[in-house]
Amino acid sequence: MKKIAVVGAGISGLSMANYLEKHKIDYHIYERRKKEDLAGHGFLIPQEGMDYLYQIIDSELLLKHGNFLKKYTKYSHTGKVLAEKNLDHVFAISRHSLISLLAQNITPQKITYEETIIFDDLQNGKLKLSDGTDIDADIAVISDGSRSRIRKHIFKDEMMRVVRESEVVNIIQNKEIANSIENDFMKFHHEDGGLTFGILKLSDDTVLWYSQFDNQKYMINECSVENLRKYMIEIFENWHPLIPEIIQKSDYKNVHLWNVYELEKLNPFYQENTVFIGDAAHPLIPFTSQGVTSALKDSLLLTKYLVEEENIQTAFSKYEAKRKPEIEVHINNGRILLNQFLLPLNQQTENILPISYK
Repeated sequence: MKKIAVVGAGISGLSMANYLEKHKIDYHIYERRKKEDLAGHGFLIPQEGMDYLYQIIDSELLLKHGNFLKKYTKYSHTGKVLAEKNLDHVFAISRHSLISLLAQNITPQKITYEETIIFDDLQNGKLKLSDGTDIDADIAVISDGSRSRIRKHIFKDEMMRVVRESEVVNIIQNKEIANSIENDFMKFHHEDGGLTFGILKLSDDTVLWYSQFDNQKYMINECSVENLRKYMIEIFENWHPLIPEIIQKSDYKNVHLWNVYELEKLNPFYQENTVFIGDAAHPLIPFTSQGVTSALKDSLLLTKYLVEEENIQTAFSKYEAKRKPEIEVHINNGRILLNQFLLPLNQQTENILPISYK
């Protein structure tokens, strides 16, 4: 098997490395950020994603780091129950925990941190280190996120647009607050639409919270930690008492302000010896809750076809043919969920579940 360079050590890159590790395929990961640079946010993972994770992470270990959610409850901003729906094995886990679990199977010698990879257009897309040294690899697996620099180099006419939704995401460690919350996915909605507050219990003492904003209505002009905290307190002051309590008691050192982007039209998933996975191939807006599952499925199937097919182009072609139709379903579902989010509550579809299923 040929040598593989994986660009990006996020969920998709580390997932790919784990599947390559299982098949004893030679690879090396390059990550531009520091190893400790982990923002405080997390994921919802449906059953399908858990099935893929169980193939590369010990199930008992995985379940110690997150929490299965029993039901989704939709509230008004004052706490009135608007809808309830049972969840089928939807797992909540912090990004820090999932990254750590995926990295534990990768020897330190196989990951280089703080290294920005250069895509050399003049040498048929050869990857180089930041000092200009060529990377010795036959295949480049690109997993450098939704605003992939390498994807932009290859597909120069692609159109990225800002989605009319931004998120503030954080984690609070507070046993008293965690004990007051059931193992449910709780989401509070402003009656005018375009503003929500979600709460996910990760463990006995840890809660993930996030707020989704219509960024045309709610402008965050200055993003310092202190300004963000003040802004959140002001916006959610008159919501259900649990929400201002969580906001005020949270530590903001790892708070994450997420501006969301999407491709107007998907690019091909590969060109020559370069192939894209995860958000680098297909940015999914967060309403889908399918980012992790899609990254895992990309990695599993791409590895499968690389093992089965001697010809790289055949492997890449099969991977794209299998993944692209499903991704387009999630993209469409995400746009439907976004449109619902922007509507006043009395115009939203009843009982809509904020997870995309194929």
